[in-house]
Amino acid sequence: MSHKDTNISAKKIFNFNKLKENHRRLIERGNSPVQDSNGVFERFEFPILTAAHTPLHWRYDLNQQTNPFGMERFGINATFNPGAIKWHDKYLLAVRVEGADRKSFIAIAESPNGYDRFEFWDAPMVIPQTEIPDTNVYDMRLVAHEDGWIYGIFCTERKDPKAPKGDTSSAVANAGIVRTKDLINWERLPDLISSSGQQRNVVLHPAFVNGKYAVYTRPQDGFIEVGSGGGIGFGYIDQMENPVVKDEKIMHQKVYHTIYELKNGLGPAPIKTKEGWLHLAHGVRNTAAGLRYTLYLFMTDLRDISKIIHLPGGYFMAPNDDETVGDVSNVLFSCGWIQDDDGTVFIYYASSDTRCHVAVSSTERLIDYVKNTPEDRYTSAESVKTIQGLIDKNSSNMNLVEDGK
Repeated sequence: MSHKDTNISAKKIFNFNKLKENHRRLIERGNSPVQDSNGVFERFEFPILTAAHTPLHWRYDLNQQTNPFGMERFGINATFNPGAIKWHDKYLLAVRVEGADRKSFIAIAESPNGYDRFEFWDAPMVIPQTEIPDTNVYDMRLVAHEDGWIYGIFCTERKDPKAPKGDTSSAVANAGIVRTKDLINWERLPDLISSSGQQRNVVLHPAFVNGKYAVYTRPQDGFIEVGSGGGIGFGYIDQMENPVVKDEKIMHQKVYHTIYELKNGLGPAPIKTKEGWLHLAHGVRNTAAGLRYTLYLFMTDLRDISKIIHLPGGYFMAPNDDETVGDVSNVLFSCGWIQDDDGTVFIYYASSDTRCHVAVSSTERLIDYVKNTPEDRYTSAESVKTIQGLIDKNSSNMNLVEDGK
């Protein structure tokens, strides 16, 4: 076969207009909730953000003279783990964007309705550097705090300075902190100061607690290994300009043979409801195929925000068939949700470290879920007793129906 028999030509000029047309069509694509629902939430038909959604001018030299073949000059691998905030009637996500070079950065994408037409802002977020520059940054939680600032708490990763010579993979993780009034200009504060090992998932509570800043932590001994750490921690900070965590304690421990037997950590900042503070968290267990990340809910007391008052058993959301596939398989992870004035809750999550999704519920439904879903009793025999209790209740209800009551 000769080159004349194909559409390939070394002198072919790439059609950038077609590229832009296809990209615009993807951005403007509608999205609808799927009909199959468990009554707690509804997933949507399409992911809301993928690598293909990132702006063309981040990836391509759009000058046909200097890029005649239409080659990507900077490849984007994935978009995932978005923080979320409602801002000027727009639904904004602080998205972890990972380049083909494996480096992550944060970029803002906005939507008019919260479930489709998400479009990235013109340029990624510029995060000021500390004396020791970040090697990698990711998984930002956005929190509009009572003090008037919007905080971005993210994971900052650097090479472990204590790693043996030749070890090029050992890392140290901590919580980086930035704040803003306009979501454009960011002030960098010192990284979190904690005495409990590495910190990869730190969340700022949105309100003062006895005049102090409250934070949820996930202490670990190592970057991957939990060691003696693990569990969702809780502590206080006097001043964000000197973010020293004091009185840190584990408020929700790991438990053997549960969805959070290996590690667990808070997702976004909790939502305040009339019944208590509603929390979305991730739980990790080990399987023969590797780690499995799922999402679960719990509620804490309105006054003692570290006291769990409702903890449903099992996961709230797990990867479905399509969501199990990606760079890191079998993973759901969330850093953000938005509660609207009408009680609608948009739950933003990522699947398999690859793409962003949304699920929609309501404050009323989520409260019902956390209050009335049975807790985990930690053994197979107790699970059967829970099921039998539901069977007996349904049998009684059927008798009432048959009796016309």
